[in-house]
Amino acid sequence: MKHVTLVGAGIMSATLGVLLKKLQPDIQITMLERLGTVAAESSDAMNNAGTGHAAFCELNYTPQKENGDIDVSKALKIASAFEVSKEFWANLLDAGDLRHPEQFIRQVPHISFVWGEANVAFLKKRYEALRIHPLFEDMTYSEDVDTLSEWMPLVMQGRDRTEPVAATRMDIGTDVNFGNLARAMVDWLVQQNGVTLHLETEVRDLERRDGGWYVTTEHLTNGKLMYLQADTVFIGAGGGALPLLEKSNIEEAEGYGGFPISGQWLVCTNPDVIRQHNAKVYGKASVGAPPMSVPHLDTRMIDGKQELLFGPFAGFSTRFLKNGSYWDLPASIEWANMFPMLAAGWHNLSLTKYLIQQVLQSPEDRLEALRAYYPDARMEDWRLEIAGQRVQVIKKDDEEIGVLEFGTELVCAADGSIAALLGASPGASTAVTAMIDVLKKCFAEEIQTEAWETTLKKMVPSYGGLITKANRCAFTRTVRQKALWGQK
Repeated sequence: MKHVTLVGAGIMSATLGVLLKKLQPDIQITMLERLGTVAAESSDAMNNAGTGHAAFCELNYTPQKENGDIDVSKALKIASAFEVSKEFWANLLDAGDLRHPEQFIRQVPHISFVWGEANVAFLKKRYEALRIHPLFEDMTYSEDVDTLSEWMPLVMQGRDRTEPVAATRMDIGTDVNFGNLARAMVDWLVQQNGVTLHLETEVRDLERRDGGWYVTTEHLTNGKLMYLQADTVFIGAGGGALPLLEKSNIEEAEGYGGFPISGQWLVCTNPDVIRQHNAKVYGKASVGAPPMSVPHLDTRMIDGKQELLFGPFAGFSTRFLKNGSYWDLPASIEWANMFPMLAAGWHNLSLTKYLIQQVLQSPEDRLEALRAYYPDARMEDWRLEIAGQRVQVIKKDDEEIGVLEFGTELVCAADGSIAALLGASPGASTAVTAMIDVLKKCFAEEIQTEAWETTLKKMVPSYGGLITKANRCAFTRTVRQKALWGQK
């Protein structure tokens, strides 16, 4: 009987735990969380974008190549991954394992909005490149001011009507509360035999022994040490994954480093303004900005209340977690990753400049940025809220010594006994695909058995095949039949 230790109680570990318990009901799972509640760090609603990342509105997923063509490969990959997540959630809803989808997902239109002739031309080319693919065929495009005013009244109020503007819209976009979703999955997990959750428990050491792992933990309230033995360890601790991966001393982790980026939101406090906006409106990122800093005027549902956020504004902190230590970054520097980190810093001086500018922003600077998306915004209607920490992956590179990666990366020991997920966006939206990758690496023999393959295809109908429009509609039908989709 296998024992698996999951480090972190966020959306990644919750997803992997549910998958494993469905695939092998007698498996033993221990989940460790350093905070006093589940999913209170990167998965928490205020600490991430909440966008069901499907590349419907995120312009950074469709870069323009030097020849002027639009590269849609990343958008297609992310859209497919999000459909896999929705298939999995639909299966859990049908089985009664998730009972209140209105608490974690709502339909909110996804809109890309640009202004200026060059940006309008880019958005039109992007639209034409995407709409030929089944997952994007429902996308609509408009340059008509009256149409755009219906789509996003706040964005168009007070705007110069002679300025070239354009937008694309996907009505099937979603707002996802990954914190609530993770908590619902963990609630199901802890009701199963052989699953134990330890809160306020931090991993102090990882030691490879007897073909498995000995995990030393400390209870942060009473200081009590606990020693666990695991066949497989998964580190899904968000920004805290890198230091734990370094403790493992596996060869595959050598040379990895991390660069932390913090975030802030402007949160609307005026209910009349909040009611006028129902969309996630994404624009183009500033030059040098990291992908998670793409500005958006964002309808959210948090703790049962509709909210309106703008941002995020980037910042710098040496913490790897919002509830982390200022020593996180310096403590992560080792001889093996020192030169890759220095090289990545040298090759990303524009990012350094951007972060300095963001840190030095005044309230008036943030209001000016907001007015690019909501021209009539008033400072008294908004408050500043601290968002989560993200740690961008730095790794070795043969040509440049070290490179900064802006996606997520799975680092796994050759024998599959330990794996860690590093990085950030699109992160939570692709959790199911990412955790199936963990299964392939850490449970390579089991996943090839008929029993596991049959169960996986039941949970994720497109597993091993292609995402189609029919697959995509399955989730929508499941939730609407339960009359719990939420309001358009």
